[in-house]
Amino acid sequence: MLSGAFPPAGPVHLANATVPSALTAGMLNHLGEGLGRADIVIDQGEIASISPPGIAAPEGATRVDLDGGLVLPGLVDLHTHLDKGHIWPRRPNPDGTFASALEAAQADRVAHWSADDLRRRMSFALQCAHAHGTVAMRTHLDTIPPHDTITWDVFTELRRDWADRVDLQGSALFGIERLADPAYLPRIADRVAACGGTLGVVSYMVDGLDGYLRQMFRAAAERGLDLDFHVDETGDPGADSLRRIAETALETGFSGRIVCGHCCSLARQDADTVDRTLDLVARAGIGVVSLPMCNMFLMDREPGRTPRWRGVTLLHEMRARGIPVAVASDNTRDPFYAYGDLDMIEVFTQAMRILHLDMPVGDWVRLVTTTPADLMGDPTRGRIDVGLPADLVLLRARDWNELGARPSGPRTVLRAGRAIARALPDYRDLDDLMEHDR
Repeated sequence: MLSGAFPPAGPVHLANATVPSALTAGMLNHLGEGLGRADIVIDQGEIASISPPGIAAPEGATRVDLDGGLVLPGLVDLHTHLDKGHIWPRRPNPDGTFASALEAAQADRVAHWSADDLRRRMSFALQCAHAHGTVAMRTHLDTIPPHDTITWDVFTELRRDWADRVDLQGSALFGIERLADPAYLPRIADRVAACGGTLGVVSYMVDGLDGYLRQMFRAAAERGLDLDFHVDETGDPGADSLRRIAETALETGFSGRIVCGHCCSLARQDADTVDRTLDLVARAGIGVVSLPMCNMFLMDREPGRTPRWRGVTLLHEMRARGIPVAVASDNTRDPFYAYGDLDMIEVFTQAMRILHLDMPVGDWVRLVTTTPADLMGDPTRGRIDVGLPADLVLLRARDWNELGARPSGPRTVLRAGRAIARALPDYRDLDDLMEHDR
């Protein structure tokens, strides 16, 4: 693929590119499965033109024949946990269960989350995401005193330092039962507002849940914040906070964006319950993000027993109702998910398999491009269009089948039309942080 010195001065003509029609305002769709062939001209860091192949390149443009290779826009990761990332070597999950993950992450936060520890691990993760082609990311940040101040200060610093590479949004994360303390939410919501973030929470099925949800909606509305909930991350069919969130959104007339992540228990509920819940979610305009790799790792795990279900939510049924849906990385090398590298190509191709997003793949690529960008409030990301920055991922794979079969195949990441160096950081760079508990 292209070198880090690409391109030379002047415009560049990417010839014979294969481009998803869904990401080009429907301009192209003549190869099947939502793909079309095009020539793309890049000039002064922006996409100058998109045209049918074979049209003469501008005078002086450097021509690069992609030989049918897929071109995607910079990718958008809607749900991550940068603050927890890469602690697995010092704090593994002893049995792989959700309960053990909670305990391990809490113990690690108390023992190790200094500003230096957070900054280095989060920077490492961002280097990975950038190298893989991610241009925008929302990260949930444990907002639990006394570490919340350290975490948000480090995040604010990194958001500034990475502004020309990855657009970062922060979302508060804490168990909703903490709202029993009336002083807790105003302080957290003010901090989130000061950082331009999103107000988030884990909506466990606790006594007083409906009242706590109303507090969240009220605090967000008063500050003009969007909402992002961790919802029903369990196989218990009795967990129905997704329905309650939708009802609260409708009751309050909330006008901001709402995202609900996980929603695993929905797949365990009866058809009538599912229909009623999804109708409410659609009416409330809620977006849903599924985390297929993490939830396959966590859900339905019992020692010595093969899991019986996949842990993912009902994306096909949601999309059929017009509900915005996305997939994202979630956790990376921590007690909630031992693997992952913040690679949205991996996330998308794994989702293709896990959620049966094939036959045909069609426009499911929106899951990691336009839809999460819209839910983050950025209608310029996740698209290939004239006048937008030439932040692109050039793949050797020519179609969805080749991409799904070899997601780790060659790729070039362009930022403002220039190929970035894609060297991934070495895990050894974090070894000294892991020595505490070895």
